[in-house]
Amino acid sequence: MNKHLVIMAGGVGSRFWPMSRPENPKQFIDVLGVGKTLLQLTVDRFGKDFDPSHIWVVTSADYLNKVKEQLPDVPTDNILLEPCMRNTAPCIGYVAWKIKKKYPDATLAISPADHFVVDTNEFRRCINAGIDFVKGTSRVLTLGMKPTRPDTGYGYIQSGNPVNGTEMMHVQAFREKPDYKTALQYCREGNYNWNAGIFIWDVATVEAAIRMFEPEMASLFDQMYDSFYSADEQATVNKLFPQCNKISIDYAVMERLAGKNIELAGQPSGVFVMPSDFGWSDLGTWGSLYAQTPKDDNNNAVIGAENVSLIESTDCIVRTSGDIKMVLQGLDGYIVAEDNKTILVCKKNQEQRIKEFSETITKQ
Repeated sequence: MNKHLVIMAGGVGSRFWPMSRPENPKQFIDVLGVGKTLLQLTVDRFGKDFDPSHIWVVTSADYLNKVKEQLPDVPTDNILLEPCMRNTAPCIGYVAWKIKKKYPDATLAISPADHFVVDTNEFRRCINAGIDFVKGTSRVLTLGMKPTRPDTGYGYIQSGNPVNGTEMMHVQAFREKPDYKTALQYCREGNYNWNAGIFIWDVATVEAAIRMFEPEMASLFDQMYDSFYSADEQATVNKLFPQCNKISIDYAVMERLAGKNIELAGQPSGVFVMPSDFGWSDLGTWGSLYAQTPKDDNNNAVIGAENVSLIESTDCIVRTSGDIKMVLQGLDGYIVAEDNKTILVCKKNQEQRIKEFSETITKQ
C-alpha cells in the first residue's frame, strides 16, 4: 500500500527540563530508561507496517545528525529540516507537499514523536483500520483517547453520530483544554475523547484543506515545490518556511472542518474520530512520566534505580544520568531530576513552573 508515516519531532520539551534541553530535547532521549529514545519507540510502535522509505521525520535543522544516528534506515531525503518552529500546520503542509511530488496518492499517518503506548498491537490495529477508512476519500481521521480521568492538560474531541459499519464517529467539535469542572462533565457525558494529535488522511486532502483554509501558506509550499529532492531544497525552505503563519493544524484545519459539509479534492469531506484505548500518554510532563513508570512500595518511581536510595520518602519521581548517586530522605511528592550537572528538586504539584525555573538558570 502507498501508506506513509510522518513523525513530528521538532519540539524542545521545555517541561521536561533539566533532562530535556534545546540542544537535546526529550524525543531524542531514553526517557523511560528502556534502552530506546522516544523517537525510536515511535517508529517501533508502528512496527513493520511502514517501509523505511515511507517514513518521514520533520524536525529542526539542529537535529539532523540525531535523527540520522537514531533512525539509520530512514533516507536522508525523508528527514525534513525546519529552519524555525512554526507549529504543526506548516510542519504537516511542508511534508505533505514534498510527499505529493513522488507519491500523489499517498495516505499519511501523522504522529508526534513523544507519545507512550502500552498496547502496541491494538495501536497498530487502530492505525491500519484508520488508513482503510480514509484512503481514496477526503475524510480526515483523528485518534481520540478514551479519558481515564478528568484531565485539564489535554484538549478534547466531542463526537457525534457513528459512521455505519465502522467504529468511527463524526466529530462535532474540538474543545480547548478545560478547567476541572468542565473536564469532569466531559467524562460524565461519555462522548468526549482526549485529542492526541494523531491524524490519518490522504495527501490530496491535506493539500486541499490547507489551500482552502490557509491559502497564503499553500502559496509558499507551491513556491518550494520545484526545489524538493534537489540541491536547492534546503535553501528554498530556509527562505520561505519562516514566512508561514505560526498555527496548529487544529486551528488551521480541524476546527474549521469539523461538523461542516465541505468538499475537499472534489469529494465530500469531514473530520472523524476513532475512540481508542491502547494505554496512551503524551509524556509531556514529569507527572505523565511518573504515571507510566513502575513504582516501589512507597509509590516512588525511579529511573536509574541503581544510583538512587530513597529513605522515608513517598510519591516521588527521580531520574539520574551518568554515575551520580543520590540519597534522598523525607521527601513526599517531589520531582528530583539530574542531568549535565544540573539538579531540579520541585514539588510535583508545581511542575507547571519548571519552564520558569529553567529560565532562572539560563539567565545566570
